[in-house]
Amino acid sequence: MNAFEVLQERGFIEQLTHEQEVKELFAKGGVSFYIGIDPTADSLHVGHFLTVMAMAHMQRCGNHPICLMGGGTAMVGDPSGKTDMRSMMTVETIDNNVACIKKQLSRFINFEDGSATIVNNADWLRNLNYIEFLRDIGTHFTVNRMLAADCFKSRMDKEMGLSFLEFNYMIMQGYDFYELYKRHNCVMELGGNDQWSNIIAGVELIRRKLGKPAYGMTFKLLTNSEGVKMGKTVGGAVWLDPEKTSPYDFYQYWRNVGDKDVENCLGLLTFLPMDEVRRLGALEGSEINKAKEVLAFELTKIVHGEEEATKAQEAAKALFGKGVVAGSVPSTEMDKADFAEGMDILTLLTTIGVVPSRSEARRAVQQGGVKLNEEPAKDVEMKITEATFKDGTLLVQKGKKVFHNVVLK
Repeated sequence: MNAFEVLQERGFIEQLTHEQEVKELFAKGGVSFYIGIDPTADSLHVGHFLTVMAMAHMQRCGNHPICLMGGGTAMVGDPSGKTDMRSMMTVETIDNNVACIKKQLSRFINFEDGSATIVNNADWLRNLNYIEFLRDIGTHFTVNRMLAADCFKSRMDKEMGLSFLEFNYMIMQGYDFYELYKRHNCVMELGGNDQWSNIIAGVELIRRKLGKPAYGMTFKLLTNSEGVKMGKTVGGAVWLDPEKTSPYDFYQYWRNVGDKDVENCLGLLTFLPMDEVRRLGALEGSEINKAKEVLAFELTKIVHGEEEATKAQEAAKALFGKGVVAGSVPSTEMDKADFAEGMDILTLLTTIGVVPSRSEARRAVQQGGVKLNEEPAKDVEMKITEATFKDGTLLVQKGKKVFHNVVLK
């Protein structure tokens, strides 16, 4: 199978330009394509991972990935899918984020012997001559066409509107594609479905200015069966950095996806053969839990390695089997002195991050959803002292799925 057939079978493809030409291009193979990554944090998250997997499948089929780090565009901020203007980041923050993400990408994409390329659009965007840029590139964009784009239309109706700074983003992304075409013979841009307007801008710029063929393709966004974006928890995004989201928490996130989402996630986020994906997705009743375990293990193995995936799986089984769990779940070290006068349970729950606020902590305790070393905690006024710990460890459980060890030091 060529890359187009693989992506289509696994459920990636949402929209594409010049469909017949794209199919013929993929049939020949050796396509040089790019995916842009917005360095708004120092780690990739689950939302990025879908496009990273698409890149990996493309590379496995003999095509050449170009990972474009948005060190230049991040100074403006992509308005796509945003109701408000993004917070401005310093150059130092952006450059640090770029460096961190570059390291992460090497775990999923093979960069050896020129098999893939990493570039940073800061190289050509940060020192642009504005007048020359407007004359050379701006003349190929019409304002009425740009305002018709979904990413701009939704903002025009808001009270804050759309800043002129953000209005430049589409032109900048189109210019990225143009530069990559000239520098690396890149003929295709891939991205999430929310990038369609920006991708079209680059395709049309190349075709108008250079008279050369260029193509675009978008992938479905990672959503559940109800159309809600996946990759968010009470504590925030599900990160690929183990320091931000532990391998255990990462495993548990996928172990707990909805029954209807298992097959879709297996197809998009693992390398399992599609026959196996369909078999697992067809399981019913309690059997679907086996498919969720496979999903969680395979994904954790890709992101964190097989050893961490095995640890996470064993930790989950130990927890739900009431086995020994010390050291196998997320933990927080706290000083004994913190508990000398007794720490109230609401403070403890918010400090270790199992709930985002005291009000939610109070609600969880009142509803009987909190256990300390497997004993229900029913009193919101309860004080946690050193005596509450067992061998210097306190296992905090919220609901059926959230566990956290507090370790005295």
